[in-house]
Amino acid sequence: MSYRNNDSRIYVGNLPPDIRSKDIEDLFYKFGKINFIDLKNRRGPPFAFVEFEDARDAEDAVNARDGYDYDGYRLRVEFPRGTAPGRGFQPRGRGRGPPARRSQYRVIVTGLPPTGSWQDLKDHMREAGDVCYADVYKDGTGVVEFLRYEDMKYAVKKLDDSRFRSHEVS
Repeated sequence: MSYRNNDSRIYVGNLPPDIRSKDIEDLFYKFGKINFIDLKNRRGPPFAFVEFEDARDAEDAVNARDGYDYDGYRLRVEFPRGTAPGRGFQPRGRGRGPPARRSQYRVIVTGLPPTGSWQDLKDHMREAGDVCYADVYKDGTGVVEFLRYEDMKYAVKKLDDSRFRSHEVS
């Protein structure tokens, strides 16, 4: 994998589980010549990195495809963390731990099973968009924060009364 030109690399998240590299190519070829696609779909939610030949094409792809509805999944398309056009790579800082970002776009969730974890809740709500924070409480409630207002509204509309599954429930 090439990391020479980080300005032309984009991150693509919230992909459907059956996504293929060809599908990603079909989504992005119209923005410019693609150097490579690095699809990560073996463990956990699938995501990809796409590197364009020209940084302007990457910027166009981010602007056009972020929030795009693909097969019922709202795509998250952005420059990888620590990079933005013209800035190059910057280290992310510490690894594990709570997210550094919080948001005012908050949803209260009720009716959670006692086995539900904040990770399960966050994974469930990612179907609606970019979750930056999640927590669960012993009383069967939880809170989820989204980076964008539109994602919060979409979550309320699409996931209200949806079936939540904890990782411990078989």
